[in-house]
Amino acid sequence: MTVFMVETYVVKPEKQGEFIAMIKKWVEGTKKNKEKYKELKSYKLFAHMFGGSRLGYSEMWEFENLADLEKLLNRLMQDKEFQTILSEFFSQVVPETWSINIWNPVT
Repeated sequence: MTVFMVETYVVKPEKQGEFIAMIKKWVEGTKKNKEKYKELKSYKLFAHMFGGSRLGYSEMWEFENLADLEKLLNRLMQDKEFQTILSEFFSQVVPETWSINIWNPVT
């Protein structure tokens, strides 16, 4: 059963440029190192256009199942490069706006 991990957050106004550059670099890295991200079926980043929060973003990570999501997260939490990216990410995000949800399709 396919599952989606969805993160939603607001990026600090002064960090917008840094944030987009960091995400682009990370996405390039996922394509270059497919073995590290083998469980990740797809990834999308959405900017809130109408509704949501001003300067808000939502990320959608797609996995085949919960076990694959857990495998990838466990591996990434041990990865020094990813820890650096995560630290940079949280320095750019308004902390109280970050949320994470796991979704599964109904139809």
